[in-house]
Amino acid sequence: MQTQSNKKLLVRLCGFVLAMFAFGFALVPLYDVFCDLTGINGRSVQRADINTQTLVDTSRVIRVEFVTFDKTGQPSEFIARAPSVEVHPGEMKNVSFHVTNPLNEAVSVRAIPSVSPGQGSLYLNKTECFCFNQQALAANETTEFKLRFFVDKALPEEIKVLTLAYTLYPISEQTLANAL
Repeated sequence: MQTQSNKKLLVRLCGFVLAMFAFGFALVPLYDVFCDLTGINGRSVQRADINTQTLVDTSRVIRVEFVTFDKTGQPSEFIARAPSVEVHPGEMKNVSFHVTNPLNEAVSVRAIPSVSPGQGSLYLNKTECFCFNQQALAANETTEFKLRFFVDKALPEEIKVLTLAYTLYPISEQTLANAL
């Protein structure tokens, strides 16, 4: 009788452990979805379906500054071609980022964006961004990462400057294993 109840307890505990393990895996994509929907953590809401050409507010000018950080641990180069651009709310802008892989081996990197002030992230809409996916760089490759964005004309009047910061992280098999 005691062994049977111990077996039931063991099965329940193992089920609980598996459920917690699955929940841990589900947290990352759930957090990403939550951040995308709310704009929290500097992630901007992506609304590429908006026809921005009819929404340009030429009476205002917003300066969007670009800051880059390289956390790859290598002497690579990751900089915005222009440190800032001026944009009318609703106007589509294209920006390039210069990236160099100085290593004699291919690497994969991921750029994580952050917008300041945080409230401004709700109004910075990226329609095309290298940060959407991990990027592969061949050995000794120099390339351009592209960003296409617009600032929603509903941006509060008191916000005149937005700072878009990208931090470049290496993605390796070990990094992916640790994330899982």
